[in-house]
Amino acid sequence: MSSTSFLDFQYNLSKRKYLRKPSRLFSSRDRLNSGLKPVFQPNVDEMKQVFDKFDSNKDGKISQQEYKAILRALGMGNMINEVPNIFRVVDLDGDGFINFKEFMEAQKKGGGIRTIDIQSAFRTFDKNDDGKISAEEVQEMLRRLGERCSLDDCRRMVRAVDTDGDGMVDMDEFMVMMTQTMRQV
Repeated sequence: MSSTSFLDFQYNLSKRKYLRKPSRLFSSRDRLNSGLKPVFQPNVDEMKQVFDKFDSNKDGKISQQEYKAILRALGMGNMINEVPNIFRVVDLDGDGFINFKEFMEAQKKGGGIRTIDIQSAFRTFDKNDDGKISAEEVQEMLRRLGERCSLDDCRRMVRAVDTDGDGMVDMDEFMVMMTQTMRQV
């Protein structure tokens, strides 16, 4: 996973605060058969929230240790060895940290959030690989990220996105949720 796709994934996780009842945009079959790979561009305020999640000590910059902690929390410990390479690319001023300007520049260079990155984020939540995200899976992922969220709150989050009423979030619902406040480019 590239540095920008991981940043994209982290952005997707921050979107849980913005859960609203979405509408169906397109089916997964339509997406797969179209050959299109839409790209969505998040806004600066949303990216600042993502940056602040990485910046656990709130010093205005992301250290390699902070970045590695997020990777571990997401169960992506296999990427730890890539962190120095990621920093070599993203740390434009060479100070050993990623500031917000560099963070945004990495996002721009990555071209926004690609559909494949959203699908990857979905699979990270879908721990049992059944094609749906349960409230329990949401709670587990948030716990790994250091967030406290009751099961009832996670159920409310799922209900806010669940357009077919099955009590779970499928790929279509997840895609709509993740892209509803972004513009397509």
